Amino acid sequence: MTRLDFAIIDPHIHQWDPYHTPHSAALLVKALGKYPAVMDRVVRLVKPKPLLESLGSTEYALSPYLPEHYRIDTAPFSVECVVHVEANWHHHKGLGVVEETDWIQQLDFKAQGLKLGAIVATADPRDRKFKDILQAHQDASPLFRGIRKMAAWHQDRGVYRWCDRAHLYRDKKFLKGFDQLAKMKLSFDAWGYSTQLNEITTLAQQFPETPIVLDHLATPVGLFGAVGKHTGKTPQQRAAIFEQWQQDLAQLAEQNNVYAKISGLMMPVLGHTFYKQHRTASIAEMVNLLTPMIQHAISVFGTERIMFASNFPMDKPNTHLNDLIHAYIQMLSPYGDQALHAMFRQNVANFYQLSLES
Repeated sequence: MTRLDFAIIDPHIHQWDPYHTPHSAALLVKALGKYPAVMDRVVRLVKPKPLLESLGSTEYALSPYLPEHYRIDTAPFSVECVVHVEANWHHHKGLGVVEETDWIQQLDFKAQGLKLGAIVATADPRDRKFKDILQAHQDASPLFRGIRKMAAWHQDRGVYRWCDRAHLYRDKKFLKGFDQLAKMKLSFDAWGYSTQLNEITTLAQQFPETPIVLDHLATPVGLFGAVGKHTGKTPQQRAAIFEQWQQDLAQLAEQNNVYAKISGLMMPVLGHTFYKQHRTASIAEMVNLLTPMIQHAISVFGTERIMFASNFPMDKPNTHLNDLIHAYIQMLSPYGDQALHAMFRQNVANFYQLSLES
C-alpha cells in the first residue's frame, strides 16, 4: 500500500455525541442506546425516507463520533491536524449554535495525537442576530475561522433537503448577512447539490474577497446510481448529470477566491449502494469510480485550490477511511510529490490560516 511521507491535515471532519449534546436523536439514544437494532427500527419509522436514504445506515449517525473514533478510522495514516465542520447542532435559538464551538473546543484531541486546527461553525446569515453570533463564535474560540450554512436542496422530493428553502444563496436576507461575514474576513464553506453550482458561482462573484470552499465537489446526486424518485435512473441520466456538473464546476473554478474539497464522494446520495451489500467499497472500486471526477476537478481548479477531506463519518456506510485515503493517494500521485503535499496538507493550511510547526 502507498504511504505519505508527511502528516495529513484533514479539513472536514464531524464530531458529535448524541448522549451529551443537542442532537436530533438525543432522546432516542438515551432511551434505546443499549438496543441498536430496536433503535434502528424506530428511526426508520419516524424519520423521512429521503433522510434515511441520504444516511444509508443509521448506526454511525446514532453513535458518538469523537477524536478517539476518528483516530481509529485513520490508522495507520499520520494525521496531524483536523478542522471540525458544523454537524447540525440542534439548539438554534438565540446564540445556541455557539454551544457547538464551546463543546468542540474542550474535546481532547491531544490525547489522540491530533491537533484541532480550526473550527467551521454554523450560523444563518438571515438571522437578525447574525453579527452577534459571529462575534460569539470568535469569543468562544481563537480557532474559529468561518461558517458553513448548508443550501443543499434538490428538485427531486425524494432527495433529502438540508435547507428550508430553494436558492438560499440568492436570498436577499442571506446576502445582506453574508456581507457581515465578508467584513469580518471570515471564510465560508458552501454546500449545495450540483444543480446549485451556478448559485455558488454567483455568490463567489458578489464577494470576491471572501474565501469560499466548495464542500464535496457539490455532490452530484445520482451520478453513480438511482436516487430519490427520478434521479440517476438510467445511464443516459447519469451521463447528463456528469456533463452538467463538469460545465458548472469549471465555471465556478474561474472564481479565484474559491477552493474545492474532494470529499463526501462516497456518500449514499451519489447513488452508492455498497452498504446494501453489507460491505464497503474496495480501493480499486473507488479509484475506478472517482477518478473521472478527481481529474476534472484538478483540471479546472489546479492543484493549489484542491484539498482532500474525509467528511467522516458521513461516508462511513460505503467506505473505510484508510481505504479511502489509499484510493486518493493513488488518484493524486500522478500529479507529483509537490501536488500531493499541497492537496493533502498545504492548501488546507493556506485556506484556513493554520499555524503549523513544519
